[in-house]
Amino acid sequence: MKAIPANLQTPGSKRLRNGLLGGALLTLLSVPFAHASPSTPPQPSLHVQAQSWVEVEPDKATLNARLWENTPALSTLEESDSSALSDARERLEIRASELIEKMEATGLERTAINAGSLNVYPEHIQGPRNEDGEHETLQRTRLERPITVELTDLKQLSEVLDALIAAGVNSLDGVQFDLQDRDAATDEALVKALEKAQHKANLMADSLDAELGHVQRIEETQSPIFQPRMMTMRAESDSAANQSGAANDYSPGTIRIDAGVSVEWALKGPDAPRRPDSDVAAQE
Repeated sequence: MKAIPANLQTPGSKRLRNGLLGGALLTLLSVPFAHASPSTPPQPSLHVQAQSWVEVEPDKATLNARLWENTPALSTLEESDSSALSDARERLEIRASELIEKMEATGLERTAINAGSLNVYPEHIQGPRNEDGEHETLQRTRLERPITVELTDLKQLSEVLDALIAAGVNSLDGVQFDLQDRDAATDEALVKALEKAQHKANLMADSLDAELGHVQRIEETQSPIFQPRMMTMRAESDSAANQSGAANDYSPGTIRIDAGVSVEWALKGPDAPRRPDSDVAAQE
């Protein structure tokens, strides 16, 4: 069959030729998809969650105390005396200086003792009854200085507490225990949680006659939480104190650090479950 010259082709013959070429091209493009292999089922996996913790003895303590002085209480109708405020401040500064000296006498470095800024605020207190039998409201001014002591040797705790009390602090707000190196304790708790997850995963895989493959995902489900315990104070009798040589025994207890992880492994082996919609999972 002879080809028709281009100048002699009709519009209908051109449309016929373009349709045949387009159909042939569509057939070629669809061939790979017709012969494509079915989708590979997802690889089975094992998902494990585990929590663990460590308990460590604290090696750092912060003591918080307060000193204050009050001006004389006056009726709200009376004018305040400016000299009373100056006298109260002078008394407070003298007490703060004596307190710091007593702290240094225990062997503490000056940098471990922090005398906070002066706080001044008015107070209203209940006064005596007046002629009508009602309590009169009196006002005064309180000047207060916070004292913070940082200890890195807990053997000094008892002596420092006794010195604070002997110096006449108005308020001892407690002792906060901590760690000088939190990162090391946090790492230990995290490693124990991962080891626990690994143990559980091996146990489950062995029970299923499967084998753990590579780790697919790791997630920290619980950031390390510090849970310091309250200090216990035990007052002994005079006779026991004389025998032991100490009037008080201070036990800081321990600090607990929790950590949690979630780990997912690939599973391999002839008996590994291959259900696409159900992975093997364990949660503590």
